[in-house]
Amino acid sequence: MDSDSTNHQDKLLDSSNSMRVHLIITGKVQGVYFRQNMKIIAERNNVNGWVRNLAGGTVEAVLEGIKGDVEKVISWSSKGPQDANVTNVTVERHQCLGEFSSFEITYD
Repeated sequence: MDSDSTNHQDKLLDSSNSMRVHLIITGKVQGVYFRQNMKIIAERNNVNGWVRNLAGGTVEAVLEGIKGDVEKVISWSSKGPQDANVTNVTVERHQCLGEFSSFEITYD
């Protein structure tokens, strides 16, 4: 592990610098590459977690990372990709657990 990775992991474990959020995104968010684009945005911002479609046409995601990085992904989620029409983003904030090492699209 290089020093940048170690430094990033240390910041994640510092609860004053890190956060975990649970998002429910509603609107026209399925069939518009929302999950694929969220994965790209999350990875660009060093945010870990997962995203999935839910029955009823919503998208659910859990994000963990440095607060400012997670906030960037939340901000993007309120707009989504070009063909999306986001009507609401519910954000629940939690203590970061550091349980993820990547960002994945899940298919439950």
